[in-house]
Amino acid sequence: MKRPEIMSPIRDFASLDACKTHADAVYFGISDNLSMRAHSGIKMSDMSKFVKKCHSYGIKAYLTINSSIYNNDLAKAEKLIKKAKQSKIDAIIIWDLSLIEIAKKYRVTFFISTQANICNYKTALFYQKLGAKRIVLAREMSLKQIKELRKKVKIEIETFVHGAMCLAISGRCILSSYLYGTSANCGACSQPCRKEWILQDPEGNKIVNKGQYFMSAKDLCMIKYVKDLIKAGIDSFKIEGRRRDPRYIEVTSRCYKEAVNAYFDKKITSDKVKKWQAELDTVYNRGYSTGFYFSKPDKSGISYEKADNASQVKKTLVGYVTNYYANISVSEIDLKHHSLKIGDRILVEGKTSFFEQKISSLENNHQKIAKAKKGELVALRVNRRVRKNDKVFILK
Repeated sequence: MKRPEIMSPIRDFASLDACKTHADAVYFGISDNLSMRAHSGIKMSDMSKFVKKCHSYGIKAYLTINSSIYNNDLAKAEKLIKKAKQSKIDAIIIWDLSLIEIAKKYRVTFFISTQANICNYKTALFYQKLGAKRIVLAREMSLKQIKELRKKVKIEIETFVHGAMCLAISGRCILSSYLYGTSANCGACSQPCRKEWILQDPEGNKIVNKGQYFMSAKDLCMIKYVKDLIKAGIDSFKIEGRRRDPRYIEVTSRCYKEAVNAYFDKKITSDKVKKWQAELDTVYNRGYSTGFYFSKPDKSGISYEKADNASQVKKTLVGYVTNYYANISVSEIDLKHHSLKIGDRILVEGKTSFFEQKISSLENNHQKIAKAKKGELVALRVNRRVRKNDKVFILK
């Protein structure tokens, strides 16, 4: 039985640092450039540097070019694919037929995005004949259907195992574009499904919704069913969340990697599964469901009470790094937003920084203190290098 790849989402270099010891592969977009997550990703000028860094960690790098492609996007897309080739990308994730043609022209390995809504083996065979190495199956497929497809095709298959679920079929939604002029299919969804909607009849009578959210789908979480996914022959476990913070990426990547390793080492236990689930509960989520894997989602798959983070662990911005003294491993922090005390657990996050630690010492004007107030400038010993303007959060 093949050991599945753990594929993690990337927002920036800090995200890569967060998952570098857990992920087998990462997927990312070029910021504001034909990706389903606009305003999130790596700069075009940093692509080669990023891919090289991935490879230095033994991680494969996949570039997403999976938004809707219009006439005026074709030249930009070709430029992106050429740059991907030069950067020694491991594969690009696409679905538009024009991009498949360009990928083949430059001999770039390509996967077919979930945007293609692949739900049956004949469609899988079609893309296999076109030269695709892998297909990302539609999230609307059940585990039974995935097993049936697996038996009939040789092409690699990838499925989402964790993260946000879209209310529309494979992300094909026009609601955001219709209401706000921001296209979901071009990576700029304003998520109107996460809003509090009010039902009203033609006479203007409003139905009381008691503050509930009617269309906010719970996140997908398959940590309890990793062995079932492995037995189904899925080649890659994909974690959704290219806009989420590095802590989310670290925890999700680590939990799924540990679960896969435990299965193959024959050490997976119910206690370990409970531990992983508890850890996943501490990062951003909207409540969890199993999506379409075992049945069609019903009302239990909707998060009626909350449309945002349901995690009990919250990140609160404390302040910003103003200085770092490498010779003594001490950081100076401007507490612009919150107080800090010895024993607090903090998270340092920047463009390339990411780590957690407990505060063991605090100083103000070279005097040791137990607690620092909001507005003060403090010094504390840090476990890793930090950089000016890195954000410092407290975890509660």
